Amino acid sequence: MNLDKRLLNFLVIAILSLITFAWTFWIFHETFTFMVVSVVIAVRLAASVLIFKDYSLSWSKATQKTFLIKSVVYLAAFALYMPFFYSMLSVSFFISELFIYLFCINLLMYGYYYYMNRGREIKSKEVVIYGAGKAGLKLEEEFRDSAYRVKCFVDDSEILHRRSIDGVKIISKEELKKYLQKEKLDLLVIAMPSAPAKRIQEVYERLHPYFDEIRVLPALDEILRDKPFSTQLKDISVEDLLARHPQDLDKEMISAFLTSKTILITGAGGSIGSEIVRQCVKFGAKKLILLDHSEYNLYQIEQEVGEKVEIACVMQSVVNKHQLEQTFSLYQPEIVIHAAAYKHVPLVEENVKEAILNNVIGTKNCIDLAIAHSVEKFILISTDKAVRPTNVMGTTKRICELYAQNVQSNGTEIVGVRFGNVLGSSGSVIPKFKSQIAKGQNITVTDPEITRYFMLIPEACELVLQAGAIGKGGEIFILDMGDPIRIVDLANRMIQLSGRDDIEIKFTGLRPGEKLYEELLIDDSDMHTEYDSITVAAPTPYDILQLQRDIDRLVSSEDTLKILKEIVPEFNHQTN
Repeated sequence: MNLDKRLLNFLVIAILSLITFAWTFWIFHETFTFMVVSVVIAVRLAASVLIFKDYSLSWSKATQKTFLIKSVVYLAAFALYMPFFYSMLSVSFFISELFIYLFCINLLMYGYYYYMNRGREIKSKEVVIYGAGKAGLKLEEEFRDSAYRVKCFVDDSEILHRRSIDGVKIISKEELKKYLQKEKLDLLVIAMPSAPAKRIQEVYERLHPYFDEIRVLPALDEILRDKPFSTQLKDISVEDLLARHPQDLDKEMISAFLTSKTILITGAGGSIGSEIVRQCVKFGAKKLILLDHSEYNLYQIEQEVGEKVEIACVMQSVVNKHQLEQTFSLYQPEIVIHAAAYKHVPLVEENVKEAILNNVIGTKNCIDLAIAHSVEKFILISTDKAVRPTNVMGTTKRICELYAQNVQSNGTEIVGVRFGNVLGSSGSVIPKFKSQIAKGQNITVTDPEITRYFMLIPEACELVLQAGAIGKGGEIFILDMGDPIRIVDLANRMIQLSGRDDIEIKFTGLRPGEKLYEELLIDDSDMHTEYDSITVAAPTPYDILQLQRDIDRLVSSEDTLKILKEIVPEFNHQTN
């Protein structure tokens, strides 16, 4: 602490105390007693040093908390010196002096704050904060020393309307809209970190025409508490508008399921697999076996989590059963999460044999070895494209579901989890659209009517683990993906968020194996679980010996599409 600042603080306490005591002695018609004043000044100086480091508080950056600390410090000093003098002077005398002193010290501090910051009152930009909760208040406090002037708060709570915080009004969204019809402002900050994406989207849709820029505070579990909120504001993204944040996520159940377990994750370097790894670390897994055939992907995830949990990196393909057997024997996993698969529909259409080997044989190898090594739980990551498939990829995943449901598990609980597209995955349209926008290219969409289900990767993976936790074996769980979204609407939204008016949407026609609408259920005979976000598809019986023979034929036959159709009769191949 700067010595000059400390001495100045002590000097203010001494001089102000002399003045307030002189005034109080005069009001009460008492004789000025220097001994009393000296003791009180000494106690106040000691309290300033010992309590909350009051002497170090910066007056030029004072906040409500600073004023509160000042009051607490001198109230504590009062409690110390009052018992020694109550017989000499009345209690009302000391109480009066104390309140005069508190009024003067806080008035001095505010005056100094105003004087030092008067030049900052001429702000270059005006900001509206949507949300007058804790996050909004913290942002307003941080904006005081920035190039922004907070024009007002907006909040949905009627109780707060027509009130103010430090002179900044709190208004309703209706009042804001009336005001914005007169002028356009610089920045809207959406400070509702616990609000669902639908609420963020509503605010954005209603207000984005009236602001040059809109920024948003991250979700509650993403905020770094040790950093200023204003530095964590980010441009609003399509992920912010589409995020769903399931309300029935049971983190305690997931934690109980994963804590202290040895978990093998196949495809651990992929979009889904790597997020499963992160969630397993978050929920306390003892050891993770990361299996992937991509050296680069495996290296990336190993670098990210290697210091947080015990891991073993295994670079191999799930198609090689001999090597896979060695991995199971060596590490003896208690849980296996199978995320390895070829998922890109057009590429799979061009590489049918490889897709069958990787998706079907790879999955069968993993399931068979999990049963042979008495794994407690096996979770198969499936897809909505397995429902009435029109492409080879979806059909291979449907065969995996059939095998998982009908194999003799010998105590291993085998469950599948089916969901749609995840935002930001390597096969998602989001990165593709972002790249096209960044290059100034037109966005390519296959068909104006094409729709897809979307969910954020972390949300999907958390629900996958929750479904795995409640599964008893033989179920195919379905995640609630909300309403399907038109891809053309998604593209328009991304163009709008980019702020560019030179980009158009170009329709290219459906690709081989692609259909307009994806489904999550084959029929309506699904069963609800205790969680609204997770349902269970009706089981599909298939003689396991026959299925194994059919899979053998599928691998050896040259007419793979015919065998795929025999195994999955609802397969309606679209070649477009």
